[in-house]
Amino acid sequence: MAQGTETKLDPTVRRAIAALIVGGIAAILDSTMVTLAIHTLSADLHVDSGAIQWVTTGYLLALAIAVPLTGWAESRWGGKRVWIAALLIFVVGSILCATAWDAGSLIAFRVVQGFGGGLIMPLMQTLAVRAAGGQVTSRLMATVSLPIALGPILGPVVGGVILTWLSWRWLFLVNVPLIAVGLILARRFLPDDRPVPGTARMRLDIVGLLLLAPGLASVLWGLSQLAEDGGIAHPDVWGPLAAGVALLVAFGFWATRSGNGSPIVDIRLLRLRSLLTASSVLFTSGAVLYAAMFLLPLSFQEIRGMSPLDAGLMLIPQGIGALAARFVVGALVDRFGARLVTTSSFVLAALATVPFAYADQNTSLWWLGAVLLVRGFAIGALMIPAMAGAYQDVPREGIPHATMNTRILQQVGASFGTAIVAVVLQGAMDRGAVDAFHTAFWWAVGMCIAALIPAFALPAKRR
Repeated sequence: MAQGTETKLDPTVRRAIAALIVGGIAAILDSTMVTLAIHTLSADLHVDSGAIQWVTTGYLLALAIAVPLTGWAESRWGGKRVWIAALLIFVVGSILCATAWDAGSLIAFRVVQGFGGGLIMPLMQTLAVRAAGGQVTSRLMATVSLPIALGPILGPVVGGVILTWLSWRWLFLVNVPLIAVGLILARRFLPDDRPVPGTARMRLDIVGLLLLAPGLASVLWGLSQLAEDGGIAHPDVWGPLAAGVALLVAFGFWATRSGNGSPIVDIRLLRLRSLLTASSVLFTSGAVLYAAMFLLPLSFQEIRGMSPLDAGLMLIPQGIGALAARFVVGALVDRFGARLVTTSSFVLAALATVPFAYADQNTSLWWLGAVLLVRGFAIGALMIPAMAGAYQDVPREGIPHATMNTRILQQVGASFGTAIVAVVLQGAMDRGAVDAFHTAFWWAVGMCIAALIPAFALPAKRR
C-alpha cells in the first residue's frame, strides 16, 4: 500500500469523506458531552456518582466489543451497508437514551449506542482509504480524522450549552439530525462495495472474538476504575486488568498460530514496521490527547469556579488550533518528513502544557487561551503522519485489519492516559486542588516527552 503524493483529493473522494465525517462527528461529540454531564445525570436520576459512571463505562465496553467485528462485517456485507447499519444502531441508541426513565435504562441504552459507535470509528477510516483507492496521504488522513481531533474539544462546548439551557436529554437528541444527514449522504456518495454474489465470505473467528472482545473490555474497565477504587492494589482494578491481559495474550497466540487464515483482527500485520511504528505513536498520542482533555475542563471548574459552559468555551482556542493544523500538516510532512513533524508536535504539546502546571485562579485567561491555541495546533498535527504512514506497506485486503489495530491501540492509549492522570490527581488532592492539578499536568507533560520514543522510529523525509 503506497503513500500517495500530496495532491488535491478527487471530488468523488471528497464527497465520500464528507459523508463519513458527518456520521462520525456524532459519535465523537457524544462521548465527550456525556462525560461532562455525569454530575447532572447523577442528580437528576437520583443515584450516586459511582453508579452513574457506568453510563460512560458501559459505552466504552460496548465499543471495545464492536471494534474487532468491523473487518469481518465489512468483508461479509460490504462497507457501505455496515456503515449505514452502524449509524442506525447509534441513532436508535441515542433516541432510547433520551427517553431513559432511570439510571439502569440509560446504562442499557448507552451500551446499544456504544456498539454502534464502536463500528463507526474504524469504518470511517477504512472506507476513506478505500474511497481514495488506497492512495493514503497526510491530506486524506487530516480530513478524515477531523472528528477525532475536534470532538474532544468541541464536545465540552456543545455539552456545556445544552446543560446550561436545556435538559440533559438533548445531549442524545442532538445526534438525530446529524445522523439523519449522515445517512442521506452515505446512501448517495459512498460507493456500493457489496461482495460479488457467489464469492467466498470470511468466516467469523469465534474463538478470536471470545478472547479479544472481553480482553479489551476487561483492560478498559480496569483502567477506568483505577482512580475510583483505591489504585492498582484494589481487586476491582487488578482483577479486570490481569484477566484482560491474559485474554489478550491468549488471543495473540491464537491469531498468530500457523493455519489461522482469518483471525478476527490480523495482528500479524504488526510485523510490518510502518504499521507497528504508527500504532505505537497512535497509542501515545491517544494518551496525550485524552489525559489533557480530562484535566483541562476539570481544572477550570475546580480552580477557577467556572460553570461547565464557561469551561467548555475556554477550550475553543484549542479547537481553532487543531483545525488550523489540518490545513498545513500535509505540506509540512511532505517538506520535513513524518518523524520531524510528529516529534516537533509532541515537544510543542509538552511546552504548551507546562503553563497549566503553574496556573492558578489569578493566571490570565488570555494567556491560557493563547497557550491552548498553540497546544491545539500541536495536537491537531501529531496524529496525522502516523495515521497516513500506517498503511504504507499494508496490502489492500489488509486495510480493515490495519485500521482495527491502530484504532484499538489508540483507544487503549486514551484510557491509559486518562487513568494515569486521574490517579495522580486524586492522590494529590490532600494538598489542595491547585497543587493536585499542577502535579497532574506535569504528568501530562511527561507523557508528551515519553511519546517521543516511538515517534523517533517514524520514517524521515521521503525522497
